[in-house]
Amino acid sequence: MISRVARRLGTVAPWQRLILAFASGLVSILAYPPVSAIPMLWVAFPLLFWLLDGCATKLAAAATGWAFGFGYFFASFYWITNAFYVDADTFGAFAVPAVGALSACFAFYIALVCGLTHLFPPPGGDDLPYERLAAYVPRVLFFAGAWTVAEWVRGWLFTGFAWNPIATVWSEEMTPLGLPMIQVTALIGTYGLSLFSVLAATAPAVLGTSFRQRGMWGLALAPTAFLVLVAAGGALRLAQADSSAVEGVKLRLVQANISQADRARPQLWADQIRDYLSLSGDGRPEGTTAVIWGEAAVPPLFSLNASDQGRRLLAPAAPENGLLITGADRGIRTPAGEVQIYNSMFALSSSGDITATYDKTHLVPFGEYMPLRWLIPFDKLTEGVGDFSKGSGLTTVVVDGLPPFAPLICYEAIFSGAVTPWTGQRPRWLLNLTNDAWFGMSWGPYQHYAAARLRAVEEGLPLVRVANTGISAVIDGYGRTRDSLGLGQRGALDVALPQPAAEFTPFGTFRNILPLLTATFAGVAALLYRRRSRR
Repeated sequence: MISRVARRLGTVAPWQRLILAFASGLVSILAYPPVSAIPMLWVAFPLLFWLLDGCATKLAAAATGWAFGFGYFFASFYWITNAFYVDADTFGAFAVPAVGALSACFAFYIALVCGLTHLFPPPGGDDLPYERLAAYVPRVLFFAGAWTVAEWVRGWLFTGFAWNPIATVWSEEMTPLGLPMIQVTALIGTYGLSLFSVLAATAPAVLGTSFRQRGMWGLALAPTAFLVLVAAGGALRLAQADSSAVEGVKLRLVQANISQADRARPQLWADQIRDYLSLSGDGRPEGTTAVIWGEAAVPPLFSLNASDQGRRLLAPAAPENGLLITGADRGIRTPAGEVQIYNSMFALSSSGDITATYDKTHLVPFGEYMPLRWLIPFDKLTEGVGDFSKGSGLTTVVVDGLPPFAPLICYEAIFSGAVTPWTGQRPRWLLNLTNDAWFGMSWGPYQHYAAARLRAVEEGLPLVRVANTGISAVIDGYGRTRDSLGLGQRGALDVALPQPAAEFTPFGTFRNILPLLTATFAGVAALLYRRRSRR
């Protein structure tokens, strides 16, 4: 039955192949949060592989991969359209074309992977007859390694957009194997787990070959069995996990749930600040070490670095002898007279003094700055004229009353291996301030939250996440959500700060070196096998 389906897919017309590849890419996104139908990967990847088996040339294989990638990324990025509809009169007409163009560009990563995979001819090819089942294995192994390297490259090339690597499918706490599975990222990171997952999901493609040999089912299911062992190891780690909290630290996370459309109305800003103050506990919240607001929670009217009045207005939100930590724009004038605006984090004392700042380093293209301004006929999506400026880099913030922490603003939390500084003091926790109000009630905030959970496990550090519309939460260094406010809820959450899961994790020390070496080794080993087989 499976081989008949595979043979049929291998003989479809080129236009049918492209449509089926696009549909397979769309379907694969059901594996991600919030749906988390992970077995869909075990459907989508064999389908893609069987379609590649029918490609006569590398160009045809690349086109098939591009069609799969277009469906994959369009479904993965669809939530971005919500940002265009915040100011629908100005940007609404660009929503679908912009997301389509972005998806089409990112699809070239998968096109390259599939084109290179055609270096290994499909079963029955002239260059390498597949007389033995084992000869099909290098093709699968190379594909998984190339996919993983491509995920890493798109995380940094042209400033990078590391959204939804395959490992993210496991970052859903309610998924039976999810939490145990992601424990391995403390060793091999997100891209290492992606490698294992792609290999496991693609290996069943060998069941579509026309030959029948002993060991076929073993080869098809061995990588999946390995994943189960990985999850078993993760479960053992969780059974020994520490659940203690940092003594003397209590945080209040404020989620005002103000829509992005309302945040853009100056006449509502004063009321919004009053709402934040009320949720923070007017009159100094007792027993609280720090009150934390989300990204850009303070409207531009209240310039914190330039206005004593603005700081005095917000000071009552800070506990006595404690801090208010909030996102706000920071403007400075350079010696040349130019004004630079930063997307920043401020720590304010109860007397209104600024005790620490951090400027966002990894800016969002089109949202915070406009690449290719000469080509694109509209301004960035965020309010204000001109681009935001880039901060000086990741840092560890040291303030009184709190363990040292690494601040991350918005999507800075999606970059594996790039959330703590390379040098200097190592943080004891991560703080992610974000404004997911731009993306409404779509899948985007759930997937953004899933990425943040992976950073906590990779680094072995608790992560405190404050989002203006949700999801706000405290995640410990094992990826467990200690407490949360859901998407679209309004309120304040009083939480303890978990202890780190580890002083250092292997991944936190070596970052992406190990997963990239493993993926590269898989690809090179496959190529060497191909070369030996052709002699």
